[in-house]
Amino acid sequence: MIGNKVKVVVVEDSAFMRLLLTDILSASPKVELIGSAENGKDGVELVKEKEPDVVLMDMNMGEFDGLYAVKRIMAEKPTPILILSAVGNTDLQPIFEALNAGAVDYMNKPSRSSARIRSVEVNLISKILNASQANTSGFGIKKQIESEPIKLNDPNKKFEVLCIGASTGGPAAVEQILKNLPGSISVPVVVAQHMPNHFISQFAQRLNQISKFSVGVASHGQSPVSGNAYILPGDSNTIFGLDSEGGVQFQKHDKVFKDYNEPSINALFDSAATIFKNKALGVLLTGMGKDGAKGLKEIKNSGGFTIAQDESSSVIFGMPKVAAEIGAVSKTLHIKEISRFLSKRL
Repeated sequence: MIGNKVKVVVVEDSAFMRLLLTDILSASPKVELIGSAENGKDGVELVKEKEPDVVLMDMNMGEFDGLYAVKRIMAEKPTPILILSAVGNTDLQPIFEALNAGAVDYMNKPSRSSARIRSVEVNLISKILNASQANTSGFGIKKQIESEPIKLNDPNKKFEVLCIGASTGGPAAVEQILKNLPGSISVPVVVAQHMPNHFISQFAQRLNQISKFSVGVASHGQSPVSGNAYILPGDSNTIFGLDSEGGVQFQKHDKVFKDYNEPSINALFDSAATIFKNKALGVLLTGMGKDGAKGLKEIKNSGGFTIAQDESSSVIFGMPKVAAEIGAVSKTLHIKEISRFLSKRL
């Protein structure tokens, strides 16, 4: 950092956008623009030369695009990358590829209008500051993760639901878990991922393509089925409730949660503890803030088993850290160990 300022490099092929982003970043007392590049190849070299705290990356840039740059940067000079691109207006799959390759977060670029781009100025600066706190130590030279046995109080316990909560860095972590779960999983898997609602359906489609079981978006009144996975919608808080015959179903919840809403991880975890009690398995992954920590503790207090992603494999060790601090975690594990444990248990 330069003093207390976050050093930023912009990789963007549009001269208009580079000029506008320069103006926006220069107006902020919290960030410092230290360089810009017009394509992914030059961007990689600039990052190695300037060593910024955050890279602001476009995706569509001709031959050497943003995905090329993300992969090269994370392999050669791991640095927090925030994707700022309009490609998500039509196809989010390249964005998910970039997040899976190591980008920290994504922000949709408004249409080419100075007024519209300035309307997201506050959010852009906030995301840059958040990205500057990301952990990129897990990229570059890959370290072998030693398998650690996980002991349950009752190794024969049968779970009835798996709930996963995630925020910043979550899409790649959720993807790793779901693609490694067997097709014969014995419980429904429910994921609350902090993500704009219009991203959710494509996220579910991607997970459905790489998983060995069916993945879809949960809907109000739907009953969760063992062997399927459900991504909660991003336009409401969703909980487990009971239908008129006592069966479990997804229900929209009007309560507002102060840590995060739509979807609230706490809302999901709280209801899992209430409905499934000691048969609930909760997993809290990487993310900024506190959402999910209190709910994870409810699962643990009800007799369920709780797992938090460890600091070394978390992009942002915020939510898991808070959960550990309040005594909500039965076991803290590397993301690869979470996958292995769930695969064996489910």
